[in-house]
Amino acid sequence: MSTTMQAYIDEAEKVLLHTYNRYQVVFEKGDGVYLYDMDGRKYLDFVSGIAVFALGYQNREYNDALKEQIDKIIHTSNYYYNLPAIEAAKKLKEISGMDRVFFTNSGAEAIEGAIKTARKYAYLKDGTTDHEIIAMNHSFHGRTMGALSVTGNPHYREAFEPMIGNIRFADLNDYESVVSQVTDKTCAILFETVQGEGGIYPATEEFMRKVRALCDERDILLILDEIQCGMGRTGTMYAWQRFGIKPDVMTTAKALGCGVPVGAFLMTEKVGAHSLAAGDHGTTYGGNPLACAAICKVIELFEKQDILASVERMGAYLGRCLDELSAEFACIKERRGVGLLQGLVFDRPVGDIIKRAMDKGLVLINAGTDIIRFVPPLVIEGQHVDEMIAVLRMCIREAEGEQK
Repeated sequence: MSTTMQAYIDEAEKVLLHTYNRYQVVFEKGDGVYLYDMDGRKYLDFVSGIAVFALGYQNREYNDALKEQIDKIIHTSNYYYNLPAIEAAKKLKEISGMDRVFFTNSGAEAIEGAIKTARKYAYLKDGTTDHEIIAMNHSFHGRTMGALSVTGNPHYREAFEPMIGNIRFADLNDYESVVSQVTDKTCAILFETVQGEGGIYPATEEFMRKVRALCDERDILLILDEIQCGMGRTGTMYAWQRFGIKPDVMTTAKALGCGVPVGAFLMTEKVGAHSLAAGDHGTTYGGNPLACAAICKVIELFEKQDILASVERMGAYLGRCLDELSAEFACIKERRGVGLLQGLVFDRPVGDIIKRAMDKGLVLINAGTDIIRFVPPLVIEGQHVDEMIAVLRMCIREAEGEQK
């Protein structure tokens, strides 16, 4: 590492709040599926900003669309209409099959809005404010107080208690555990269609169908968190579309803007007509012209570049390669995942392997202490998978050799 890059890292440690254990690198630019640090060193990126940069770096059409919008107008507030927000909402309706859209600045804010939607929907039915939400153990929905309240990992919550009240937890893919938590006050059941941070656990079709039927029977809202697993990452625009099991409310973010901070929560017409009304919810920046211009171009490029077909093809190839790697090393217990959201489960912490990979020019991320998560740009090709596997194999062998 050059003295210049080290100096910037030292400066960051003096001025930034210490809420992240950052890797010792300063990334300066990206190109395609590669990142470059201040010293000009090249890294293969299998993190994509935590499932954000789906189209890769330096997509010329995407960049030009943002520059064009900057030269027009960036922000006006939601007191007024703007064309990019109208077009982005129309496009989101088309790809999701939902009916009403509220734009946010992040995934956590989208979860906050979904929670408020569910509580207002229930309040309008009976006029009470003691309704309950069922969320899932091992889930992750964000760091704000509402999102943290429905995150099923006590470690994230314990220092910030009390959370918002009336949250119950069940187990993903265990329908009976969900039923056991249902009461007359249950207003929503919330889960990630594929758990990301919690270990790359996809919800099964059987579980989703049973929960959907339960919600229909009891007039409970089904809320699906598609923040990480949505926007094409599993091979359909949203992961629930693989089974055709439509939620009442859905959250989306991350790759929605491909780098521009933006999220949204969407709902059916029925929920939209019987929940949030004027004055119930708001945001200064949400839906601003720049963010919505990004959404419009991202959705356009997904179709133009046939991203979903690419994910189907490359997701299958990545899965096969990870299976072969799993068969090669006894320390790998399991592969889990769908499309280009994959995880390898190890019998030990993976931090050392991820650091070795970074040292060799490969950017990886964990999902819990013992799982390596693979969320590359959706535009990767076979040679990128092969390059990643070769480096990862080398890192595992080195780690194994040092433990013997």
